[in-house]
Amino acid sequence: MARPLVAIVGRPNVGKSLLFNRLCGQRLSIVEDTPGVTRDRLYAPCEWAGRSFDIVDTGGIEPSSDNEILRFMREQAEIAIDAADVIVFVTEIGTGVTAADQDVANLLLRSGKPVVLCVNKMDSVGTVDPGIYEFYSLGLGDPIALSAIHGHGTDELLDACLAHFPPPEEEDEDEDAIRVAVIGKPNVGKSSLVNLLLGENRVIVADMPGTTRDAVDTKLENQYGKYVFIDTAGIRRKSKVEDRVEKFSVLRAKLAIERANVCLIMIDAREGVTEQDTKIAGLAHEAGKASIIVVNKWDLVEKDTNTMDRMRKEVYRDLSYMTYAPILFISALTGQRTERIFELVNYVNNQSAMRITTGLLNDVLSDAQARVQPPTDKGRRLKIYYMTQTGIRPPHFVIFCNSRELFHFSYQRYLENQIRSTFGLEGTPITISIRQKGDRED
Repeated sequence: MARPLVAIVGRPNVGKSLLFNRLCGQRLSIVEDTPGVTRDRLYAPCEWAGRSFDIVDTGGIEPSSDNEILRFMREQAEIAIDAADVIVFVTEIGTGVTAADQDVANLLLRSGKPVVLCVNKMDSVGTVDPGIYEFYSLGLGDPIALSAIHGHGTDELLDACLAHFPPPEEEDEDEDAIRVAVIGKPNVGKSSLVNLLLGENRVIVADMPGTTRDAVDTKLENQYGKYVFIDTAGIRRKSKVEDRVEKFSVLRAKLAIERANVCLIMIDAREGVTEQDTKIAGLAHEAGKASIIVVNKWDLVEKDTNTMDRMRKEVYRDLSYMTYAPILFISALTGQRTERIFELVNYVNNQSAMRITTGLLNDVLSDAQARVQPPTDKGRRLKIYYMTQTGIRPPHFVIFCNSRELFHFSYQRYLENQIRSTFGLEGTPITISIRQKGDRED
């Protein structure tokens, strides 16, 4: 059975994201005094009174707005409402009941879903602002006095949500789901690809760069397995990251990479690998994440018989530190080759989690040393005693030797290539640590 889902909705700037962060105990949602900061739905796990469930933060609903982004936000909030088991409707005491609040209330009443009404920004302790009684006019039952910034009223809010949950059953934790971060420059087609893979409009798609600001988690299960797709804000050049909100978005994308098992690094086929692409790919590489290089908009490129091979060589030339990552040429618009993404995600995820026995590793090590002798310096020769694997995601190998100084980087790269040629490890970086006699164990 799927975990219960609680959707937090309301008009912009009433404190939804602050409440979301308070409930999930993390700063996952961007909090800023700017209406419309949270544009997409953002999910997080939560637990209360022994029940596990998910909460989703939504963009503020502006029912009568003609603004394009606000229309998108309203559409995303409505999708969250449709999927939710319980809806938390957040209002605020300072403005009282507005016409927009009434419109949102009417939308929620039509949905037929259980609604928990909250009046936020009631920060005083011990006294109840009589203005709270005005919110009975919304027809949604007793309002809960709430202070998202201080945490007052959150226990009552969560109790009210739990009262509407279906009976507890054995719930899937989706621990075996592969977390996939979709990263790249703005407007390279990340959201379009996520929407295509999910088969519905789960992420805002617009022709303006920077539409996706939060990293959005969306679960998917199909014949290939279970996945959580993280659609991230496009990462711009540092010089172009001007406003505070976009700086938060870049940070969020980096955090999404850290949370992921696999990164899809999206590149615009018409532009090739840009300087910014190399920096974004470097974030995934340095984080030790299994990666796939996805060249999007392939349908827009004029081709001959050698175009794909030529492009592949250019990508590996410009991303020389990621030649282990497979390249897939797709079109998120037409769906060309996108069905291969799931197979590749499974493959590189398994590669990054591969464990190799010490015996097999040392067979490879002995063979490698027989082919190419370890380096020497001033009459001293590097002696390698043995190698063992100490971790996965990425595979981490420790080599014990007589002198770390004699272990030249080129010989370390040679051994890495020997490991890859024997065991594959395609799609994942490899970490090698060198230890010498006398080193303390970490």
